[in-house]
Amino acid sequence: MHKTFREKLGQTLSTGDAVMLFSGKAPKSTADAHYAFLPNKNFYYLTGLTNENFIVLMHKTKSAFEVSLFIEKPDYDIEKWIGRKMTKEVATSVSGIQSVKYLDEFRETLNRLIDNNLIQNVYLDLEKRSWDEEAGTSLKFSREFKARYPFIELKTLHPIVSEMRMFKSTEEIERIKTAIEMTDQGLRSILKMLKPDVMEYQVEATFAHSIRMIGADGNSFPTIAASGTDAVILHYVENNKVVKADDLILLDLGAQYKQYAADITRTYPVSGKFSERQSTIYNIVLKAQTATIEAMKLGVKFETLNEVCKTTLIAELKAIGLIQKDEELSKYFYHGVSHYLGLDVHDLGSRDVVLQPGMVLTVEPGLYIAEENIGIRIEDDILITESGNENLSAMIPKSIDEIEALMR
Repeated sequence: MHKTFREKLGQTLSTGDAVMLFSGKAPKSTADAHYAFLPNKNFYYLTGLTNENFIVLMHKTKSAFEVSLFIEKPDYDIEKWIGRKMTKEVATSVSGIQSVKYLDEFRETLNRLIDNNLIQNVYLDLEKRSWDEEAGTSLKFSREFKARYPFIELKTLHPIVSEMRMFKSTEEIERIKTAIEMTDQGLRSILKMLKPDVMEYQVEATFAHSIRMIGADGNSFPTIAASGTDAVILHYVENNKVVKADDLILLDLGAQYKQYAADITRTYPVSGKFSERQSTIYNIVLKAQTATIEAMKLGVKFETLNEVCKTTLIAELKAIGLIQKDEELSKYFYHGVSHYLGLDVHDLGSRDVVLQPGMVLTVEPGLYIAEENIGIRIEDDILITESGNENLSAMIPKSIDEIEALMR
């Protein structure tokens, strides 16, 4: 899979172009400890490796697209403390890259290619989402590289890889499906233990335990277990309240499997049964989601999904008298209805496009009525196909009847 991605990348480049990607390093959490390492997702996409402090160098000549991987050299004294380093043989087996060297050979290799006039342009992963975001490995390297080689043009790889990652391969789709199936099992475990007076963090822990027991990498993002008034907060992650009998609990969560994410939201009645008002609002959200999914067909603009969702919500909320004017919807629905899904929960991809086969997107309408203590969101993961779409998470119950039956 990753070799195919490299070959596809090579086809977009010109003679004299080079690509350098860094797997990254885990940030320090204390003076002598680090946070869990998360590999640069574009590095993983093109290598299949999740190891810290690796570098991949790719360059295109007139006759070939050459790839070299640089890994840490084994050190027995260090390995006694933190575990064995990956060998060259294993690195080749996992990545399919035949040329594997140690990190201390990287600069020499790069200098030789430049001295031989084989590199005129260098692509780095230079995405930086905000001015305040700390510079990553690639950006720091770019500053040093520009000072040493001012005659080499630096470019960002981000738009090229973003375009590639919008369209999922068969194997990527299978990994996403597995992550969704694990998420389904985690939600069913929650339904078995959910009752008044449990803590939100117990709900969170139940999900984490369930998915790890069946082979997930872990959570694809921090679980949102928002009950009562906090369900109107989109990214509530404190999860430290007592779950009360008459409340709803909004669960936005997902498993990660072989680096690929699921992203599912379900809203459940803590008591096991929706009140009449909760049912009314819930079914409006479900209707908006159904209409949006039905609109997900080839050639439909990405932004059309938001329009379909909002049109449905406006009509339904007017019908029950909650709003009178279209613009009042923003008080109760204040986020987009869809985003790409893949290696990242909010995966790379342009929104200024029409839907095409191989795209995987979420559909997540919601209504957040603070004055009524109601926050409801329903989210599924949808694959765009030649014939329309496939709901990859269709097995996860979401109708009121299904949910209440499972909670009896």
